Amino acid sequence: MSAVTEDLWTEEARTERLMRMGQSPRSARDVLRKWLWVGVWLVFLSSPVQDLVSGRHTTGGTVAGWLGLAAFVGGYLTLVFRNLGRPFSRRFVVGVVVVLGVLAVALCLMLGPHWLGLFVYVSVACGATLPLRAAYWAIPATAAVMLLVGLHTGEKDARNLVLLVLLIGYAMTGVGQLVRTTIELRRARATVAQLAANEERLRLARDLHDLLGHSLSLITLKSELAGRMLPGHPEKAAQQVADIEKVSRQALVDVREAVTGYRRPRLSAELAGAQVALTAAGVIARLPAEPDLAGVPEESESVLAWALREAVTNVVRHSGARRCAVELVSRQTLDGPMLELVVEDDGSGGPGGGPGNGLTGLRERLEKAGGTLEAAGAKRGFRLAARVPVTPGRPCPGTP
Repeated sequence: MSAVTEDLWTEEARTERLMRMGQSPRSARDVLRKWLWVGVWLVFLSSPVQDLVSGRHTTGGTVAGWLGLAAFVGGYLTLVFRNLGRPFSRRFVVGVVVVLGVLAVALCLMLGPHWLGLFVYVSVACGATLPLRAAYWAIPATAAVMLLVGLHTGEKDARNLVLLVLLIGYAMTGVGQLVRTTIELRRARATVAQLAANEERLRLARDLHDLLGHSLSLITLKSELAGRMLPGHPEKAAQQVADIEKVSRQALVDVREAVTGYRRPRLSAELAGAQVALTAAGVIARLPAEPDLAGVPEESESVLAWALREAVTNVVRHSGARRCAVELVSRQTLDGPMLELVVEDDGSGGPGGGPGNGLTGLRERLEKAGGTLEAAGAKRGFRLAARVPVTPGRPCPGTP
């Protein structure tokens, strides 16, 4: 791949992982990743399993041990795996944690000190699912109960396990707090987007009021005058009707210009939308900062915005990419200064079968604006480069 995407594997990947924490699994890959993350803690079950298969217990004790272990693991996985995405009610969480603690105590007292590792899972469940203030008390309580049970069963290393239970439990409180913070951040971003949309609607309403208020008032007044003049002064009435036609035509032109301005895509807005779309699709995105578009005609900016929208749509729908890089650079060519938008991903290269209607229409837009389009498979993935001219005699964005 080119240098555009070589720097994606550091800060962007870390940011993407944080943004996806706390989300419910949306694909088989997400489910597998979450199961691996939760299941790695099952390493502490090796001692109870070895104790059960060793044959040192009676048949009844072994059966009870397997049933108790299955119930414990099932409750733990259900609580921790589900609670990281769509939390249960607080009463249910507390109830399951209490059940896990009771099972851990009962199995240790019944089958011996090899089962003290279950308290690690109780501590993890407390740190990951309980409210922060409750977890600060529940984790040391779990460690204290484990120490008492260990001493009662004659386990000399019980004191050493106390530190492990405390550290793992408090580490999980940090993970749980990070998940909750990420969820709140996502909600805040959705609220900001909604507020921005509402503000845009209000601005459009104000602009339309300013554009049409005077014109419609004038049309109403002249219509009333024409109505009063019709019986006795048809020439004056005709003049009023002509004025009405002139004002209405001008109002129509103003409205069309206003709507055209709102419909014209802006590159800064499309960059923000691309970040949201790629993140929502699970693609690690690297995008440039707010561009300085001095010297770029509105038509050229609009075409680049359409190009970015089309490229991101293809990445999300067809490519199956995991990473996408967007770069905005200035180039000096034989035809003069050009502004180039490059979108490159590491996916499968699109659906195949030649350029689609989207790329064909985009190429026509660029040619109309005096620009060019290059779209082809890269070494790994797909690369789209759209170029538009900068206004002659003005500096190209990004150049000294």
